[in-house]
Amino acid sequence: MKRYAELAPSQRTIMTPGPVEVDPRVLRALSYPILGQFDPQFTAYMNDTMEMLRALFRTTNHWAFPVDGTSRSGIEAVLTSLIEPGDKVLIPIYGRFGNLLYEIAERVCAEVAFIEKEWGTVFDPEEVISAIHREKPALVLMVHGETSTGRMQPLSEIGKACRELGILFVVDAVATIGGVPVNTDEWCIDAVIGGTQKCLSVPSGMAPITYNELAAAKINARKTIERGLRTATDSELPNLAIKRPVIQSNYFDLAQLQDYWSPARLNHHTEMTSMLYALREGLRLVLEEGLDERFARHRLHESALVAGLEAMGLTLYGDPNCKLPVVTCITIPEGIDGESVRSMLLHTFGIEIASSFGSLKGKIWRIGTMGYSCRQPNVLQLLGALEAVLIRHGAKLHTGAGLQAALDVYDQT
Repeated sequence: MKRYAELAPSQRTIMTPGPVEVDPRVLRALSYPILGQFDPQFTAYMNDTMEMLRALFRTTNHWAFPVDGTSRSGIEAVLTSLIEPGDKVLIPIYGRFGNLLYEIAERVCAEVAFIEKEWGTVFDPEEVISAIHREKPALVLMVHGETSTGRMQPLSEIGKACRELGILFVVDAVATIGGVPVNTDEWCIDAVIGGTQKCLSVPSGMAPITYNELAAAKINARKTIERGLRTATDSELPNLAIKRPVIQSNYFDLAQLQDYWSPARLNHHTEMTSMLYALREGLRLVLEEGLDERFARHRLHESALVAGLEAMGLTLYGDPNCKLPVVTCITIPEGIDGESVRSMLLHTFGIEIASSFGSLKGKIWRIGTMGYSCRQPNVLQLLGALEAVLIRHGAKLHTGAGLQAALDVYDQT
């Protein structure tokens, strides 16, 4: 019988747009003893998590809980539960993850309208509002922070326009939650999806979401029809079918997940006990640091990183006026093999940065300063290593200038 070595992952400095390094206190929480999902101590932890998520999302929404699965599970749960077949949906796309929203909406039989912006830029809110008036959708779906391009979309005016017109506004905040403000109520967002593996510094495996009563009303109206179909007699079925079609997914049905996260604790699935511990601890650490203080920390290390890269002689990619604070994109210098640089960074220095997708593949590197990875030693180590690797690849740089520029930023704080 083949013998397998004991698991021994290498220690890495992870500076990608996700996943990122996990706070040691979160890793410790993952090792705690398992409790039954209906143990009063465990349900108290569930209640703590919901309360802390409301603070994180800056909302008074009743519904704020995690969907078990990666960030995409949260996106699918929200879209599957809110979009009825035939609903018109408007999706402004300015990167890869706008295309993901399009694909999921199409799979749940929405009538999809979209507008596109050149990658590396975002929409002027008036462009989106004009499209809303033209298309008259039931829902607008939008990405807050596009990690594929390192850009961040202003949302406030778009949300207010949707609210005035009675249109549901759904936002993918997977990359931004916990790193920059996500003001759910102030921006009139009806449903928001977050992620754990980025600025929250929790392993991938849960998708925090929140939604308001406007979204819940649509979810619960479909739930009523679904329950009616399950209990109807043969003679009643033709009359029930089907003004509001049933939700196709069982696992991603927010109506059933609501019941599970309500005081009734109606069984839907076996909760991911250890991941709930990790999320609760991650949220506790976020709120202990303070949201405003945490956002300022992310801005500080972004500033040091950007100063270092530019002083080194590298060119940043994209419109600086809409830069995503937690992701910095660099144009790969002409004549430099981007994948060879990434490989040397990883295998010689133990540092991981990311490439990109689609039309940007092989053209930019993406560096994440997120969560626990977002700290001074990581930024300085990356700048020194990147300079060394680029010089080994023949790049002409301002030797030593990058680290000094970053240190200047830190000296000012």
